[in-house]
Amino acid sequence: MSNAPLMPMATAVWLVENTSLTFKQIADFCKLHEVEIQGIADGEVGKGIVGYNPIIAGQLTKDEIKLSSEDPNRQLILKENEIKIVSNDKKTKKYIPLSKRQDKPDSALWLIKQHSTLKDSQIAKLVGITKNSATAIRNKSYWNYNNLNAKDPVAMGLFTQKDLILALEKADKRIKREKKDKEKEKLSN
Repeated sequence: MSNAPLMPMATAVWLVENTSLTFKQIADFCKLHEVEIQGIADGEVGKGIVGYNPIIAGQLTKDEIKLSSEDPNRQLILKENEIKIVSNDKKTKKYIPLSKRQDKPDSALWLIKQHSTLKDSQIAKLVGITKNSATAIRNKSYWNYNNLNAKDPVAMGLFTQKDLILALEKADKRIKREKKDKEKEKLSN
């Protein structure tokens, strides 16, 4: 036996009102007791519940209802939903309020001063600015460089401490790899 339909009581109300199915068939399909279905038909159970059409909901077909209406011993079969929910692990961009966007260059300056091992591309990704802007701030050629005040981006909520730690670890690995490459180059010469 398959799962119950969505909103079983409302589905039962609709089936009682709109089909000639037996109480047992409706009870079995909706995973309710036959006495509850009898109560719905008598108007004692489910008062005020609006019927939920299982055909529109894609849980039954008209043909399925017709076949079961013609054979009182035949059970209704819930139509399985073919929609697959796919999880998208890709990180979505966090919304930065307009008032905080002007602080992005200040945050980039802070990262350049405090963590000089970070590449401009890493700073750009963390803060949410272009790589060219990060490079211009590092070279002091940014259009508004004289008015920048270094501000901690984690304290301002532009990204988390975890994001910063991950970026720093990545930068440390890159530096170690570059040192090894230089040493190999020296040995081969």
